[in-house]
Order: sequence, then structure tokens, then C-alpha cells
Amino acid sequence: MKYNVMSPHAEEFISHEEILKSLEYAEENRLNRTEIEAVLEKAEKLKGVSHREAVLLAECGFDDLNSRIFALARKIKENFYGGRIVLFAPLYLSNYCVNGCLYCPYHLKNKHIPRKKLTQEEIAAEVMALQDMGHKRLAIESGEDPVNNPIEYILESVKTIYSVKHKNGAVRRVNVNIAATTVENYRRLKEAEIGTYILFQETYNKENYEKLHPTGPKHDYAYHTEAMDRAMEGGIDDVGLGVLFGLDSWKYELAGLIMHAEHLEAYKGVGPHTISIPRIRPADDVDPDSFNNAVPDDIFEKIAAVIRIAVPYTGMIVSTRESAKVREKVLELGVSQISGGSKTSVGGYAAPCDEDEDSAQFDVNDRRTLDEVVCWLLKLGYIPSFCTACYREGRTGDRFMSLLKSGQIANCCHPNALMTLKEYLQDYASAETKAAGEAAILREIERIPNERARELCRLNIKKIAGGQRDFRF
Repeated sequence: MKYNVMSPHAEEFISHEEILKSLEYAEENRLNRTEIEAVLEKAEKLKGVSHREAVLLAECGFDDLNSRIFALARKIKENFYGGRIVLFAPLYLSNYCVNGCLYCPYHLKNKHIPRKKLTQEEIAAEVMALQDMGHKRLAIESGEDPVNNPIEYILESVKTIYSVKHKNGAVRRVNVNIAATTVENYRRLKEAEIGTYILFQETYNKENYEKLHPTGPKHDYAYHTEAMDRAMEGGIDDVGLGVLFGLDSWKYELAGLIMHAEHLEAYKGVGPHTISIPRIRPADDVDPDSFNNAVPDDIFEKIAAVIRIAVPYTGMIVSTRESAKVREKVLELGVSQISGGSKTSVGGYAAPCDEDEDSAQFDVNDRRTLDEVVCWLLKLGYIPSFCTACYREGRTGDRFMSLLKSGQIANCCHPNALMTLKEYLQDYASAETKAAGEAAILREIERIPNERARELCRLNIKKIAGGQRDFRF
């Protein structure tokens, strides 16, 4: 990846004044049919729209044009991602934290939550429990604490996770969601062969950001917001953005999120690999009702649709924060990755916590097992995917995006999704899930565009049925 232009500072690429102007423009034109139709015509070329245009679509005041917006989001999702839904699980390593975030129970002053940090042996036990479910892709989470959770601890933990080979299980991709750090530390994470580096902005409103983060290193808005630039400078190809909807105006956050994606595309040559769209949830010492920017379900669905239109090439993530009903709706509108069977407690997989001693970061809404989620996806017509081939074969960053934009990625992703699904069905699935999955595989093989890829997929599926594993997917 080549960087030819020095990146501006955070308050330049997330301009408060520009966001306010964009919101004003959208409000003034929400009933301007000609203006909205012009944006939709641009969007229908499947090349994305600007942050200002995205906010206008979000504000659209015409029922027929809103129906067109949702239909376009579905079309883009199908064009770029088909029916594939990538599955992952979060793995919480430690909830020690020195920050004072007002929306997170990990904040330093919270004396109710038990503090825990997993040993490497405990991490291995967690990984085995996750492998027994069928997971191949994890996202590790940790509070910010330079004493208890230094970068060395994170690096050792990544090494431990990759080393665990339990029965037919193996974690093939470890994504990392930890606090903003230095270019040198990002280089070390890259050398540890992490997948995507994920960091939620929480809110793009600088004034509100500083109020919500009154103490600790996370108080520094610029250092936090510029983290993705440093990560890419450190060699990490894939980065994941996100905001916590409910902390500020959803329209403000939508504009800021897309501006951040535009910045990465302009100055780093490739936009975000993923965008996460969590909403604030109840948690120990945190009452969501104390935040007055709650996002109702219909608006949340509109946000998902508009993000899919604005950044068509970027994966979108919704976690078990959301209910099954909401997740089903946003899956069709653009979401391409979901978690399943998740625990947000430290040590929650191998030794589930008692409710009174729970170290969870937030309440889980969708409490179904991974197998139940896989079966549900199959019945909805999706293909649950445990594929990590692009990362393992070096198809990351601009290389991945070029394949996605050209439409060639389907020749990789679709067969790999089917082969990893076959692995799951052989090793972990219930009888009901296995029956639904086998029928889906027979159906979906015929949809692989390339004949050679189709035949290779058939051959490898037969090998998997015979006991072979891991064809670099």
C-alpha cells in the first residue's frame, strides 16, 4: 500500500463545521425531490455517495423515494456480498481500564464490576470453548490499562490464540479491538499477523467526546481519531471503523462516520474494511436512558441502508447487542458480518459467570447459540461463512478492494463460504442445521460464476466430507 499524501489532522478530516453544513443542507432539501433523485441516480452506479449526500438520503421525506433507498441498499448488498454472512465471536481478555468513559462499565471509578484478566492458560481454555462451537474468527477486546494490559500482553494473547488446535478447530483470523496506540505498536500487531484492527470512535462530536471521556488517555480526541492513520502507517491493511449510536445525534454520527471513510480512501488509498454500527445497551453502572439520543429501530434500519449505499465496498457489522428481529432486518439492508453465541464477559465461554459476578461490558440481546444462529441464517436463505481465505492469502487492503470492486471476489468468497460451511456442518452442527446446510450447499454451488471454481469447490467439499480440513480458506 502506497501513501503519497500526508494525512490532515482529525479536526480537518472530521470538520465540525462541514458536518453542521451537511445537516443543514439535508434539512433544507429533505422535500426537494429533484435533489434527492439526483443523489439516487448517482448511487445507482454503485460507486458510493458523499457524506453530505448520504445525510440527505437519511433525511428523505418521500415514502416512495425511501422505498427506493431501501431497495437500492438490498441491491448493493446482493451485488457485492451475495447471501454470504461472515460469523465471528468477541473474546474479552481483560476489563481493567484507566479511562473514565461515562457509557462503559469498565470505567476506572466503577467499583461494582469485578476486574478480571485472563492468563494465557485461561485464554487457551476460552479458545477451545469457542472452537467447540465452530468459530474460526475472533475479535479480541481489552480495556486500556498500560500496567495490566500492555501491548506485550495483547501480542502474547494473539500468539496463544493462534497456537490452539483443538479437535478439528483452529482460529484462522484474530481481529483486534484495543485502544489507540503508536505506529510502532501497530507494526508489532501486524507482525503478530492480526486480521483487522478495529476501533470505535464512539462519537465524532469533539465537544461531546471530551465530556464523555473526562479522564484517561482516551480523552485525547485527536489521538483517538487519528489512530487508523497510524495503524495503516504501521502496515495494517484492514481497519474497522464504528460509532456507538445513542451518544450523540445519529445524523451527526452518520456524517462523521462517512467522512472518516472518505478520509481513509483519499489519504491511505483504501477505505475501511468494516464499519460497525452498535447502539448503546444497558450495562453495569450504565443506564442508556441517561443518554437522550436513543436510535429507534426504524431509524437504525435507515442508517444501515444509507451506509451500505454510501460505502458499498465496506463490510458492515452488527453484533449480539441487537435482537434477532432487528438483525434479520439489517442483514438484508447491508450487514455482512454478525457475531453468534457471544459472551461479553471476561472468561465467559469456558466458565460462564454468575449473574452477580458478571464482568460483561454490555447486555447481550441475541442470546442464541452459534448453531441456532447458523440454522436461522440458512432458513433465511443466507450462507453462513467462516472463511478467512483473503487474509491468509494476502488479499487485504487495496488488493481485496480491487477484487471486490471488479466483482471478481465472488469467485473466491462464494466457494470458500460453502467449504467452510461444510466444515461446520461436519464437525459441529445439529441435525436440523446440517440438513438445512447440505441443501443450501447443493443449491449454492451452482451459483459460483466460474466453472473451474465451481468444480474445485465440489472436489474440496467431497474431501471435507472424507475428513480433510483447511484448504487455505
